[in-house]
Amino acid sequence: MAHKLLTLAWVFALLSILAVGGGTAVLPEMQKLTVTQYHWVTDQQFRDIYSLGQVAPGPNMLMVLVIGYRLAGAAGAAVVGFAFFLPDCILTLFANRMWMRYKDSLWRNAIQRGMAPIAIGLMLSGTYALARLSIHNLVGLAVAAATLAVLMWRRVNPVLLISAGGLIYLVCFTRLAQGR
Repeated sequence: MAHKLLTLAWVFALLSILAVGGGTAVLPEMQKLTVTQYHWVTDQQFRDIYSLGQVAPGPNMLMVLVIGYRLAGAAGAAVVGFAFFLPDCILTLFANRMWMRYKDSLWRNAIQRGMAPIAIGLMLSGTYALARLSIHNLVGLAVAAATLAVLMWRRVNPVLLISAGGLIYLVCFTRLAQGR
C-alpha cells in the first residue's frame, strides 16, 4: 500500500508541475499515465471521472481525488490531493512574488507573451485527447460539433450543453437499441 501511495504522489506531483495553463493541459499525460502506463483506470473510467469533474461544483480537476480514492481509498484521495495541488500552489506563490517584483521589466512581458501560445497549445492537446476518448460514432461527433457551433455562436452555460448532449446521445442510443 505504501508503494502505491508513493507512486500516486510522484505521478500527480509531476502532473501538477506540468499543468501550465490549467488542468486541461495535462489531461493527455494524465490519461497516458493512469490508463496506459499504470492501468489504474480504464479509458471509460477516465472519461467518466473527467465528466463527473466537469459537472460537479468546484474546480474540475478535483477529479484527481476520485482516481486516488478508487486506488487507495481516503488515503489515496488525500495523497493525490496534496500531490496535485500543493506543488503548484507553492510554485505559483513564488512565481507571483517574482512576477510582482519585476513588474516593470521587459523580460516579464516577453515571458508572458511566450507562455500564452504554450498554454493554448496544451489546452488544445487536452481537448483533442478527450475528444479521442469520447467520440466513437457519428452521433457523438454530431453532438460535439453542434456543441462547438453553439459555443462559437452564443455564450451559453456549458452545463446546459453537456446536459442536452447527454440527453440527445441517450435518446439516440435508446432508440437504436429498441430497433426504431
